[in-house]
Parts: sequence; C-alpha cells; structure tokens
Amino acid sequence: MEDRTSRVDPKLLELLVCPLTKGRLSYHAADNELISEKARLAYPIRDGIPIMLISEARKIED
Repeated sequence: MEDRTSRVDPKLLELLVCPLTKGRLSYHAADNELISEKARLAYPIRDGIPIMLISEARKIED
C-alpha cells in the first residue's frame, strides 16, 4: 500500500523549478526526490512537500 503523504501533486511538479538554475526538475520516485540535471542536485520530498532549498539538496556524483 502506497503512502499518499509521500506523493507530490503532479500539477505542483509542473510549476517547480530548480532554485539555482531555474531549470526543469524531474521526479525520481525511487528516492522520492526532485532532480536538477543542470545543477547536479537532488531536492528531497518530505511528507509530500518538496524541500526546495539548495542547502538541503544532495549533490549528484558522477
């Protein structure tokens, strides 16, 4: 059974952009993160709320 609180509204995802690059984000369901390929950052989603702070983002390593 899927936890509905961890899901993000798809309409919200369409509106969100990376705060650093202002670029598009992609949703990575397995890690429950929003990914900015351009900035190489992964923004966490906690309790269904995207945490759009650069200081909270995880750096994506090669």
